[in-house]
Amino acid sequence: MFSGIVQRTLTIASIEKKPGLWTLSLSLPSEMLEGLKLGASVALNGTCLTVCKIAGESVWFDVMMATLEVTNLFDLQVGSAVNVERAARFGDDIGGHQLSGHVFGQTRIVEIERPQNNRIIWFDIPAQFKAYIFDKGYIGLNGCSLTIAKVEEARFCVYLIPETLAITTFGELEVGAHINLEVDSHTQAVVDTVERMLAQRGLV
Repeated sequence: MFSGIVQRTLTIASIEKKPGLWTLSLSLPSEMLEGLKLGASVALNGTCLTVCKIAGESVWFDVMMATLEVTNLFDLQVGSAVNVERAARFGDDIGGHQLSGHVFGQTRIVEIERPQNNRIIWFDIPAQFKAYIFDKGYIGLNGCSLTIAKVEEARFCVYLIPETLAITTFGELEVGAHINLEVDSHTQAVVDTVERMLAQRGLV
């Protein structure tokens, strides 16, 4: 489980590409290495990955083809910046909303507004996720727990404060960027249950 509060933006140090499997590495700062063990979970751009090797500050993760097909990790290159969060532990503050690290798919930035002291970013709404996206609902975008500010027919937006822009990759992303999307699990459960009940009663 993750809180959706990104801890650092770090850069990919290496990528080894094998048939059906990539291995990524990056260097973690000392505070993120504390207690880290093989098999631990770390989210890169909101994608839950398992630590497969640790050597000093360097940490490696295996990424299966199924993950590469769904997430924007497939677009990474050496030097690419990613949002990083270690898995939440018992007793940690959950300042965002719970994320599983299981990315549903991707959305795309379609517009960026830059009013003073914050930023409004608009994303397209993939058809398969439309039922789960509504005003003031929760959503995970590249591992960031965010509140949906407004929904229009084919797009939605979030507001980002300077702190979020400074600590995540959103401060550098531009229109056209592909973003990992995770629907709020509670929202999904409620929507799917209601739709199933309505369908059973012939109301949809």
